[in-house]
Amino acid sequence: MEIAQIAENFARATQEIGKVLVGQSELVEGTLIALFCEGNVLIEGVPGLGKTLLVNTLSRVLQCGFKRVQFTPDLMPSDLTGHSIFDMSDQQFRFTRGPIFTNLLLADEINRAPAKTQSALLEAMQERQVTVDGTTYKLDRPFLTIATQNPLEQEGTYPLPEAQLDRFMFKLLVDYPSYDEERNILKHYAEGRDSRDLDRFGLQPVLDAAGVLDIQRSIMSVIVEQSLINYITSIVARTRNWHSIAVGASPRAGVSILLAARAMAACEGRNFVAPDDVKSLAPWVLRHRIRLRPDAEIEGTTADDTIREILEAVEAPRK
Repeated sequence: MEIAQIAENFARATQEIGKVLVGQSELVEGTLIALFCEGNVLIEGVPGLGKTLLVNTLSRVLQCGFKRVQFTPDLMPSDLTGHSIFDMSDQQFRFTRGPIFTNLLLADEINRAPAKTQSALLEAMQERQVTVDGTTYKLDRPFLTIATQNPLEQEGTYPLPEAQLDRFMFKLLVDYPSYDEERNILKHYAEGRDSRDLDRFGLQPVLDAAGVLDIQRSIMSVIVEQSLINYITSIVARTRNWHSIAVGASPRAGVSILLAARAMAACEGRNFVAPDDVKSLAPWVLRHRIRLRPDAEIEGTTADDTIREILEAVEAPRK
């Protein structure tokens, strides 16, 4: 697929999603970019801001399969991956696929499930496969895990393991809509367009699964100059010796920035990565991969504040 066509499809997809999801442009763009470079997304925000609505709408616009799993303390790994059942008719075990076998998987309130269940996602998120009873099953492609968590309610939750956090390409923060955006939301309902009935919004499909895979292959042709590779490397390296950071980002962070920058450039109609792409994506990629020192947290420093300081300290390529 040509770069210009990728940009056109990206613009059309965001426009169609915007018919239903008012505002939240960063959330929409980040999710599409992650999908186009086979990443996974962790979304943090209070309930009621449209996280589930986004994935449901996205599945219609891209004509991809969609399944939602509500994570709870009693959720078992087999509830995600599936399980083997003994078939009495032919005296053998048959595998029943779980909800993870889809294109878009919404793991709602992922931090409510214990670590054993959360770890069931690790293989799927990285290798795009699951192993049950010693047998490996390939997942359908494209495959995107979109996990949500509530930053306020901590009772009955389990912190995500570091290994799992590192497998999320982006961590996107969802905030309350502006006054005008919230007014438009109410206007939709006043006009009889209920988000629980997406047929009323006149959504038009933009792509299908094959088209998404075509975009994933095509963005590999986007040019990344050596100066940009050096720039990304320097940013990630500075997280490992920055005064307010206890644990820096892994090499996977640099890979994620590079791949996402290619996708962002293509979505903007460019066949080359620019320094501004890296600057825009760095907070999404790094905010969940660094751990601040306790004294920095006590002083009120946030991960985004620290990332901003690092971006100001590392000189960007001038060409």
